[in-house]
Amino acid sequence: MPKASNIPLLQKSGSEVDGIVPKKRVRKRRVEMIAKEVKTESPDEKFLRHPEIEDFAKKSDHIYSQSIQSPSNWERVIEGIRRMRSSEHAPVDSIDPDEGMNSLQPKERRFAELVGSLLSSQTKGHVTHGKSTQRLLENGLLSAETMDKADEATIKSLIYPVGFYTRKARQLKQVAKICLSKYDGDIPSTLDDLLLLPGVGPKIAHLVMIMAWNKVEGICVDTHVHRVSNRLGWVLRPGTKQGTRSPEETRVSLQQWLPKEEWVSINLLLVGFGQTICTPLRPRCAKCTVSEFCPSAFTEISSPASTSRIRPKKKV
Repeated sequence: MPKASNIPLLQKSGSEVDGIVPKKRVRKRRVEMIAKEVKTESPDEKFLRHPEIEDFAKKSDHIYSQSIQSPSNWERVIEGIRRMRSSEHAPVDSIDPDEGMNSLQPKERRFAELVGSLLSSQTKGHVTHGKSTQRLLENGLLSAETMDKADEATIKSLIYPVGFYTRKARQLKQVAKICLSKYDGDIPSTLDDLLLLPGVGPKIAHLVMIMAWNKVEGICVDTHVHRVSNRLGWVLRPGTKQGTRSPEETRVSLQQWLPKEEWVSINLLLVGFGQTICTPLRPRCAKCTVSEFCPSAFTEISSPASTSRIRPKKKV
């Protein structure tokens, strides 16, 4: 695996003139920057390139080796969602995690990825955390050293109005101090160590491993991925026929059958789908081209997390 400092910057493609990149492709290009191509891609195919995924050697890896049957028609569903995503802009497509970061040194860049991921957690505004990260950058606070020296009130004012900004300002100070004392100002390079940081859960840890270290050790599951996966009937609690109750349960269930080459793209794919078609309230089932494969279609699900409210389709 190449060192993080050797990860190439984005290169202009033939369809990008004078450095102008359509907003819709910004997030996708960030994934491609750290990715190795594992599938043949035509110019108009989207969301098909992924980083190479390493085999695991952790004690808990037995959960990934369990052989379970894949959901029927899952490949047709994913392809249908890809087509829908390519024709409709989603808020997540406007997020540019690299904006202004190219001037940072590798160590600072990795710290910035961790900060941005922390700010995005539990933040409803899809661009809010990006602007907050930019304000930290403009004030020279995107390094462990400067963050540690900064006043907590200053950090709080700069990251407002991200969700739980008061708590996150405190956590950022704690994270900076840990990174300075244990990692020489860098961030942890293993999933287990990332999970020990204040405010870092599985979703953030997996995202940071991908974006900062170019290492894929699991699927990033947020509320959109959790909701959509349950509606499609893709995930189950162990030993039951009931849907998963948390994003972490969804992650484990997905990883038991979803091919590893899909682990990176599935987050961006389902997040955008969940923002535009399979929304938390009143999902647009009539516009969904894969509704015939969805056991929850046209049932007006109102809860993003609970699968107990899913009503099965009436038999014709």
